[in-house]
Order: sequence, then structure tokens, then C-alpha cells
Amino acid sequence: MTSILVVDDEEWVLQLVQGYLEQAGFNVVTAADGTGALAKFNTYRPDLVVLDWMLPGLDGIEVAKRIRQQSNVPIIMLTARADEGDRIKGLELGADDYVVKPFSARELEARVRAVLRRSQGDSGKPAVLEFGDIRLDIDQHEAWLSGLLVELSPMEFDLLVFLMEHPGRVFTRLELLEALRGTTYESFERSIDSHIKRLRQKIEPDPKIPRYVKTVFGVGYKFAKGGEEG
Repeated sequence: MTSILVVDDEEWVLQLVQGYLEQAGFNVVTAADGTGALAKFNTYRPDLVVLDWMLPGLDGIEVAKRIRQQSNVPIIMLTARADEGDRIKGLELGADDYVVKPFSARELEARVRAVLRRSQGDSGKPAVLEFGDIRLDIDQHEAWLSGLLVELSPMEFDLLVFLMEHPGRVFTRLELLEALRGTTYESFERSIDSHIKRLRQKIEPDPKIPRYVKTVFGVGYKFAKGGEEG
């Protein structure tokens, strides 16, 4: 059974989310602060983390940062913050999605299932994609660079798969969001930039001069096709 760690300092939120997700068929463990969240994470090794931004002691951003240092488990942030800059900060540290408070339990469940689908891959895609020194094993959800395994978050992996499946084609940020999340969130449009930046840091020989994931100024991004590499 898929396990989810839910972290929030408000007891009623924990009870609401836990009850709804358990009814939806998930195994749920909870924590009310950052220190407890890290302890539960290390004990239970959940398949996904739902993490409140504002926590006593260690805040959600610090918890997400520490989780990312050891795991690429999907993270959904819960936040009352409406400022786009704050949300992008979380995405840069490795969050895969956001749910803004107040939220409905049904919306959260939909986001959880969407993120899990991304992290578990899609059996309808080709088993392996290769270009230059990059090799993606979609069935195993593994990325290799020059024969070495590269740790990508679910969002980074899906972004790379999608771009590699359409070499040379330019996509706007909103098109990438729609392709990866199934809908568009205009307020998150710039979050694609954060994921691209993190992806380049992991796969590009020189992230400042991208060899694979290229920027088309004023439009969006594309993956190099034959003849464009380098």
C-alpha cells in the first residue's frame, strides 16, 4: 500500500487529511513539527510527503531541504503563502507541487495521485530514451549520464522524458506545465525555470552553456536534436 507522510502543526488539518487519504486507500502517518517529520520520514520511508510550509522549529522549507539531501521522494507543499517568489523558493529546493490553503481534501487527493503517477512513470512510453551521454530507463525510472546514475526528482525526470520525446520542438512554460501536470497553473509558470535550472545542474557538462536542454529566448525550452548537440 502506498504510504504518505502528512506534516502540519494544526491538529484538525492532520485529522482531515489523514482521514480522507486513508479512505482513498493510502497508508498515512503524521507529524506535527519539523523534527518529528524527519524522524517519521527516516522510520517509515514514505512514498510521498505532504508538508506544511509554516512549522514550529524547523520550517517546511528546511525539512524539504533535508529530505532532498537523502531522497527524491515526491513532496507536496501546503502553504497559505500567495507570493509567487515564496513558492518558487520551495520548488527550487525540491518540492514537486503546491496546494494553497484553504484547500479541499478532494483537491489534495487529486494532486497526490498526479504526483505519484509522475513518480511511478508510464508503462505506455518507450522503455529507454538515449541521446549523447544521457540514457533514461523509463520502466526503472532511472537516469544515467556517462554511465553514472543521476538522482532526479519525479518532476525533473518527467520533464527530461517529455523533452527528449520531442527533440527539437520548442515548448512554452505553460505547455510544459500542462503536459506534466495535466492542467495549467499560470501562477506557477515560472516554476518550470526552477526545475530546468536544477535539471541542468545535474545533466549538463556546463549548466551555463546547455548542451541538451536549450532555452529559446522569448518562447520557452527545447531538447537538442541530432546535429544540435553541443
